[in-house]
Amino acid sequence: MLDSGNFVLYNSSRGVIWQSFDYPTDTILPGQPLMNGNKLISSVSKGDHSTGIFRLEMQGDGHLVLYPLEYDGVQYSYWASGTSGAGNNITLNLDDKGHLYLLNETGGNTILNLSTAESSNDGKIYRMTFDADGIFRVYSLTMDPKGNWSVMWSLTVDKCQPKGLCGLNGYCVLNGSEAECKCLPGFNFTNPEIWSLGCKRNFAEVSCDTNGGSVEFAMEEMQNMILEDQNYDETELTNKEDCKQSCLKDCNCEVALYSAENKCQKRRLPLTYGRKSPSSSNSQVAFIKLIREHRPLPPERPKKELRLETVLIIGASIVTFAIMVLTFSGFLIYRKRVWVYKKISEKGINIEFAGDIVLRTFTFAELEQLTNGFREELGRGASGTVYKGVIPYNQKVVAVKKLEKALAEGERHFQREIKVIGRTHHRNLVQLIGYCLDGPNRLLVYEYMCNGSLADFLFTNERPQPNWEEKVEIARDIACGIHYLHDDCETQIIHCDIKPQNILMDEHCCAKIFFNHKTFYNAYKKRSKNAEIDIEEYNRMKEADPEF
Repeated sequence: MLDSGNFVLYNSSRGVIWQSFDYPTDTILPGQPLMNGNKLISSVSKGDHSTGIFRLEMQGDGHLVLYPLEYDGVQYSYWASGTSGAGNNITLNLDDKGHLYLLNETGGNTILNLSTAESSNDGKIYRMTFDADGIFRVYSLTMDPKGNWSVMWSLTVDKCQPKGLCGLNGYCVLNGSEAECKCLPGFNFTNPEIWSLGCKRNFAEVSCDTNGGSVEFAMEEMQNMILEDQNYDETELTNKEDCKQSCLKDCNCEVALYSAENKCQKRRLPLTYGRKSPSSSNSQVAFIKLIREHRPLPPERPKKELRLETVLIIGASIVTFAIMVLTFSGFLIYRKRVWVYKKISEKGINIEFAGDIVLRTFTFAELEQLTNGFREELGRGASGTVYKGVIPYNQKVVAVKKLEKALAEGERHFQREIKVIGRTHHRNLVQLIGYCLDGPNRLLVYEYMCNGSLADFLFTNERPQPNWEEKVEIARDIACGIHYLHDDCETQIIHCDIKPQNILMDEHCCAKIFFNHKTFYNAYKKRSKNAEIDIEEYNRMKEADPEF
């Protein structure tokens, strides 16, 4: 990224193979010429930089021309530099003092100055932007803490000059110095927030001979109107009343324009590029055809009322039925949950610790389903086997440890392990998600560590060895986890078995400590009765299980 704002890709010999200056969007910067044959496209708005509705084109004939985006041809342009044929390979340029000009690359001569340069930029930054309103401007930015972009030069102060600003059947009015879009009589905005989408009729379109003349039309007069020259008929009439009556009697005529030269132009919809002239020197009077009175056939109204009443009755019935179904479903779900918890309690399972921890309880059938029948084995230890599973409702991958070896005082110790581990929560500890106490089945559900253990990183040739920075980060993660267990945890825990096999790595290679009833005992820092009980329990466990 160069200081000029140009983003450049080089090859190995420092040759430019691509640069952003060759592909401008709506802005050029100092040192970035708009080349012959290239164009700028306005954005939708200041906050939306997707494709807008205007284009600024540096044409091959030397003309710099402004057009509506979707139209070509001299008749659609709303500004041109007048430099056609002035030289070869003419480009639009901006220098570091805010000077905007057209340059003949063959001779290196300036053929048109658009903005004048400042005597000194005083550390300012300049840009030329083709704005969303179809006008291009030169902006300057002062390099101070409160610096804001300010307009140094503008192509025009007439913000209604760009064609298509108000869309089809709309017209532009200058409200002070700002442009305001309005709809012709009988039309409403398609979207009031996006003027360029134009206007649509606010009544159903009908033919002037519908129902044998039951539809009557009127002509609304608008002064100083300018519309795109797309008339299908033009006649010379002596006054504007004759012009109005001529359109009123013509079923194909939607709008009539009467000019001071006694010319009457009749047009069909849609109308394009409408605006109110700021002066009356080239004013035209527009007559817009509207429906004065439309008397529908007598049977239609009762049918519509009956149809609306029927829709309301059906809608109310559906809503009532839906509320009843939801209420009944909620009642059934509530009863089922109460029955399940009651059934668990009847089995005599001690779940007194559930109030102290926030873990999810699983049934054995649920774990069998999410592990696909305990099909994919991740590892096997002295106390059980670990399987891979997926929780269906959120697609979270988990590791399910199925305890297979009964220990002395196993039930008490299993519940104690859940109670202690469930209270721990740290980014460098393997998180216990839930558990299963279902009959004789005892299972623990942990978060899944996709990168295996630290031992896999250090002692196998299948993975690349971590570099020094990665090793330091792993050591820091382990230290943070141990510090939490020793000092920050509600019940201080001594791990007793920190080794690479008990350090697991997640998808981001963050090291996390894994522990269970084989790898820790609890002890408070101060020597207390509770601490002695814990140590005694540890010794009993060790005697009951030599591998402990």
